[in-house]
Amino acid sequence: MTDTAPRRTDLWAVSPADVTTPEALELLREYYYDVANRYYRLHLGREGTPEELESGLADSPSDDLTAPDGLFLIGRHDGTAHSCAGLRRLDATTVELTRVYVRPGLRGTGGGARLLAAVDEAARSLGAERIVLDTRLDLVEARALYLRHGYQEIPAYSNGPYAQVWYGKELTAPARPAS
Repeated sequence: MTDTAPRRTDLWAVSPADVTTPEALELLREYYYDVANRYYRLHLGREGTPEELESGLADSPSDDLTAPDGLFLIGRHDGTAHSCAGLRRLDATTVELTRVYVRPGLRGTGGGARLLAAVDEAARSLGAERIVLDTRLDLVEARALYLRHGYQEIPAYSNGPYAQVWYGKELTAPARPAS
């Protein structure tokens, strides 16, 4: 049976947030556990242990997602925090997108689309003309989301252990209202 119900993106609101708040830290922990456990299941045939996951989380700080060269966004569905994304400046015109996460129970409700629209706005506010990101090949849902929202595969710009595919998006100036 195909779900034909309209997506209620109006239930989603995205705004900048302090990356050190309890709700931001909770979302970042869920994000990390989600992507890390997918890796463990794919490559090791098991879930990560709590010690492995906490150690990995500690080795992946998000404290650079703050002004003046970064930004953290939280998406709220019907008022409750359920998604996040971060931006960090790489150079004068380029920002890197990272920590993109929508809680599994709300995937497919338009939250990813609303989050990426807010990312574009936030990137422009940082003076960016381009957004880049790296991800893993097994994160197929995220990769499909990026492609649906104007990202294209680009040559590697980073060499982290989990960077397997790279995407970029050129930002156009926002449309000006007719006068």
